[in-house]
Amino acid sequence: MANTHTNNTNNGGNTGNSERDNTRINQQISVPSVRLIDAEGEMVGVVPTRVALAKAAEVGLDLIEVSPNANPPVCKILDYGKYKYEAQKRRNEAKKKQKVIEIKEIRIRPGIDDHDYDVKLRAIVRFLEEGDKVRVSLRFRGREMMHQELGMKLLDRLKADLGDKAKIEQAPKLEGRQILMALAPNKA
Repeated sequence: MANTHTNNTNNGGNTGNSERDNTRINQQISVPSVRLIDAEGEMVGVVPTRVALAKAAEVGLDLIEVSPNANPPVCKILDYGKYKYEAQKRRNEAKKKQKVIEIKEIRIRPGIDDHDYDVKLRAIVRFLEEGDKVRVSLRFRGREMMHQELGMKLLDRLKADLGDKAKIEQAPKLEGRQILMALAPNKA
């Protein structure tokens, strides 16, 4: 009968470390000496790895490599489960604080009526106030292509109406049958 337990992460075996978390603990630390911090947070100094492992075993905790790139690597005597839990909590807290900027798209036509234009303008202002970027897409159909200057006038009017609420990230540019313009919130 073959050995069913392996430490190979490719086949789903659990080595105690996820692929994102490559923190080495206990016997995984293979350097000859480490800079040791004990369970109370006191700096012990540079000690051989086997001595550090013995001290960790003495207090019933794990030896965790917290700074592998230092010379010698810095290791702490901690409970590994508690260390992973606190690291996960820090990651979640950082994720909560970041704002995801979305790009909203507003589509208009060159022959838009005044009320419809006002509705689109209010939507653009709302998106910008929420911190999102806005891409304005002005689409021409049929013979409207012959009057591209009407589309440019409309986008110029939009720029003037927005004033200092938005900065132009991409100036109006003709791409095929549409003119695209990108706006970003003005951080004033």
